[in-house]
Amino acid sequence: MSAITANQNAAVANEVKLPIYVDNHATTPLDSRVLDAMLPYLTEKFGNAASRSHSFGWAADEAVKKARAQVAKLIGAETEEIVFTSGATESDNLAIKGAAEAYRQKGKHIITAVTEHKAVLDACKRLEKYGFRVTYLPVGRDGNIDPGQLEQAIKAETILVTMMAANNEIGLLHPLEKIGKLCRERGVIFHTDAAQGAGKIPISVCESNIDLLSISAHKIYGPKGIGALYVRKGVELAPLIDGGGHERGMRSGTLNVPGIVGLGTACALCHEEMTEESCRAAELRDRLRDKLVSRLKDVRVNGSMEHRLPWNLNMSFGGVDGEELMTAVDDVAFSSGAACRSAHVEPSYVLTALGLSNEEAQSSIRFGIGRFNTEAEIDYVAERVIEAVQQLRELA
Repeated sequence: MSAITANQNAAVANEVKLPIYVDNHATTPLDSRVLDAMLPYLTEKFGNAASRSHSFGWAADEAVKKARAQVAKLIGAETEEIVFTSGATESDNLAIKGAAEAYRQKGKHIITAVTEHKAVLDACKRLEKYGFRVTYLPVGRDGNIDPGQLEQAIKAETILVTMMAANNEIGLLHPLEKIGKLCRERGVIFHTDAAQGAGKIPISVCESNIDLLSISAHKIYGPKGIGALYVRKGVELAPLIDGGGHERGMRSGTLNVPGIVGLGTACALCHEEMTEESCRAAELRDRLRDKLVSRLKDVRVNGSMEHRLPWNLNMSFGGVDGEELMTAVDDVAFSSGAACRSAHVEPSYVLTALGLSNEEAQSSIRFGIGRFNTEAEIDYVAERVIEAVQQLRELA
């Protein structure tokens, strides 16, 4: 490291608190406003929402009703269409397996994309073992599906299309309105995993003809271990968990009232602040991209910049191993792929589906800009990455 670079980094570091977190697709920090809303339900308001014979239960039930309305408002749903779960993985499983069981007499064909989250792909693979047929649509270089291929894939026996709102690695936004319109016209249930999209981009379940939608609180500055599934009126699901008949019989179990309050508050904050936050996030993302591209050769952005989450930047650094880059920049938290596969060293299946070679995929880094990131932090991240890439290339 040159003396000039070291001095520059030291000056920037004085403006920021290390380490810096830019892995907000994996999880987000709990917003203090969310914590404040949750705390009473962890202490004095500890009642069971199913206890209807005393004030403790009534207070818990009222809190759940309020949160259900807050979640519904974020996506343009009716309050009674929200089912609380433990998170998006459970919501995905309930939506896919529940719909498959409920509609198996109509058909046993499901359509998804090769770049979906593992919660969707593995649920589909499980159903294949029970006689269901799954079509895995390919994606283009930008990560998007071809709506024409989707239309051709829908058959008389197709019962479900499951397509994520926003990709967790490259931030690609699927055309939900086109997909939903097609599914509604063909009488097919449409599920979307909106763990990365809900609260970050406008989503209307009515305008997009969405029948099932998965949400996770910890992706939107809420607590871990709580999520929701939107289930449109008239859509049937077979439950995964039996016992007690909670949540309209779709998800039995004592409700996690503090978590539900946290999810509701997080959704309310996103609904109020989404437009301003998205603009700020896009500015920070583009600031980071422009600094990296202007100072480094052989770098590329993976996925579409036009149809992309404003919070996401996924880039390949030619001649550099992503794992080594993360090790070299040890005071910044980012990732080389999805958190659910971060323990594995094989290249990202999402990036290889885009046509990247194994080497290109393994040289990629995912930056997840968040609510609490600042310009000074982004500048520091850029300098540290540039410095590390140059050093690693020199060593190679």
